[in-house]
Amino acid sequence: MIYPDLFKSLESVRWQMSKDVPWDDFDGSKLTDEQATTVKMNAITEWSALPATEMFLRDNQHDSDFSAFMSVWFYEEQKHSLVLMEYLRRFRPELVPTEAELHAVRFQFDPAPAMETLMLHFCGEIRLNHWYRRASEWHSEPVIKHIYKLISQDEARHGGAYLRYMKKALVDLGDTARAAFAKIGVLMASARRTDKALHPTNLHVAEAHFPNDTIQSRVPDPGWLEHWLDTQIRFDKEWETKVVDRILHILSLLFERTFDSVQDLNRYRKEVTVRVAAAAAAAAAAVPPLPVVERPVVDPA
Repeated sequence: MIYPDLFKSLESVRWQMSKDVPWDDFDGSKLTDEQATTVKMNAITEWSALPATEMFLRDNQHDSDFSAFMSVWFYEEQKHSLVLMEYLRRFRPELVPTEAELHAVRFQFDPAPAMETLMLHFCGEIRLNHWYRRASEWHSEPVIKHIYKLISQDEARHGGAYLRYMKKALVDLGDTARAAFAKIGVLMASARRTDKALHPTNLHVAEAHFPNDTIQSRVPDPGWLEHWLDTQIRFDKEWETKVVDRILHILSLLFERTFDSVQDLNRYRKEVTVRVAAAAAAAAAAVPPLPVVERPVVDPA
């Protein structure tokens, strides 16, 4: 099992709100209303770890090891929301999210393949790590700068934890896992081809609620994320390239194949998909036909 080791490693570096956040260093002259509002939006977005955890537990009932790890991931992700709300409670109490605003992002996600969801969230952690690093640079108020650094480091560690489960999946499932990881990798590394921020909280997850079936569609200002990325923290081409390069580098190591571009990864995806289809066809052909059982003829006389 991976969970016991992950618990120990994450426990050893866990920060505490009461000791590791320099609350006394707050400088109100360096926090604008615009910046404080983005803290509120991130606090609500982080609260969506609640429905994500419910999804993970539902779709991974076959995997108690991974499900147990959710206890750590859920705790730390909810703490991200809590520390951002604590910051607002202390310094901008009028912006603390209401319980209704938090509950609005809790809804049931449609079932999805476990391996694809795992890869999606792995890429999401990489992206969040970079977003929060950039947010820390954008802010000038020292306490929130420090908070975003703490959160960004957590997201990086969570990505590393997901990667361990991905490695395990390659051993257990082989090409089936490779195909799923490559498919989502192509999607999540193609952000430069779309205006949509490619993160789990910005993707459609519940057909019955469409188009209000993304986390971002349910926050008080559904358009805040793009504005935050493009205009405020300026998550530009250089930063997006860092995300893409990181995804491609890790998948290169994971698959023992060099991917210098999304196109390289997409070609690999097609190769693996062909192998999976061929294996499925071979398995189907190997199944012996059911024996034909002839019914006895009954003489009505």
